[in-house]
Amino acid sequence: MNVDAEAIYIVDDDPSVRDALSVLFNMEGYVVETFSDGDTFVKSASKAVPACVMLDVHMPGRSGIEILKALNAENYPAPIFIISGQGDIPMAVEAIRNGAFDFVEKPFSAESVLERVKESIAAMKKREADTTTYSFNGAEQLTRRELEVLKEITDGASNKEAGRTLGISPRTVEVHRARIMEKLGARNAADLVRIVLGHSTGG
Repeated sequence: MNVDAEAIYIVDDDPSVRDALSVLFNMEGYVVETFSDGDTFVKSASKAVPACVMLDVHMPGRSGIEILKALNAENYPAPIFIISGQGDIPMAVEAIRNGAFDFVEKPFSAESVLERVKESIAAMKKREADTTTYSFNGAEQLTRRELEVLKEITDGASNKEAGRTLGISPRTVEVHRARIMEKLGARNAADLVRIVLGHSTGG
């Protein structure tokens, strides 16, 4: 499926959030399509791919998490941001484990949302061009995004630096890092480096 670089999908049952985000992205020249429920969105998203998706975690009918699963979000060609309230952090973490690109906490500032969306679109393009392969024990257990985070960590990047490179928040890097360590049985960053370099066969 081709990605429509001008389109942004907003999925939220709250009309005020849909309106606010629509105005914000329209002003930046994006073509915005809004959805008030998950089912309609999933139908559209399986036919055409936007540049980015803003998805509320609490939706009538299917929840944001269920929508991520339905879309196979980890392999979806566009970054999907989960919009969550301050009390929804555990749910946002769950969303990232299910392939969400990053999460945006309400109340959010227009400038930071815009900046993060632009960064995520750029990071996604770069990701498509990156053909790095990994061949260490356990590499097959990791998702593509976990491998990207792992590369940043083993290159010595801090959570903040890794987040900047990948277009995600440092908190999201932490979520991925914890998941990587759990999957590979590493106790700390030094352990991770040893696992990766110890079993690497070049590339």
